Amino acid sequence: MTGDDYVPPDETVHVRTTEQLRAVSNLVRHRVLAVLRDGPATITQIAARLELAKGSSSYHVRVLERAGLVRVVRTKKVRGVVERYYGMAAKVVSLPDPAPGRRDVLMQHAIDDLATAPVDSPRLVRMRHLRLSEARFAEFERRLSELVDEMHAAREPGEAAATVAVAFFRPGEGAAR
Repeated sequence: MTGDDYVPPDETVHVRTTEQLRAVSNLVRHRVLAVLRDGPATITQIAARLELAKGSSSYHVRVLERAGLVRVVRTKKVRGVVERYYGMAAKVVSLPDPAPGRRDVLMQHAIDDLATAPVDSPRLVRMRHLRLSEARFAEFERRLSELVDEMHAAREPGEAAATVAVAFFRPGEGAAR
């Protein structure tokens, strides 16, 4: 990492185009974005963090750059070669709701990331089927949202990574009800 105090210029980038949707739907690119949330990095640094070949890392960063999700935030000449440091284009990447019958990209990435968690690492995974009034549902939704926002605000740079993924919803036809 560069150690810079880079702050993405935009608050939110809203994923709207097919190119952007394709970019964020890929698990490797999801992980590239996770690396860049910690600060700007070169292709080589991203490749090392994700244990990828530099060519693969470069390809995925280019896809994210073309989609407007990352950008070159600084360059540095090293032994006659220009190193590009890539950073997030915005603090938040906002995804649209999935199309009917399609999987939620964020939840799918969370499940894929959960599969990489060491067996002996602390984690909390629970699923409960509930029956709630609209008022109670709205109250729990508000409280869960506040808790997730509180957890995000408590981030400690340099500490071990942690992920929180919450899905609170009314199930549709064919689901456990």
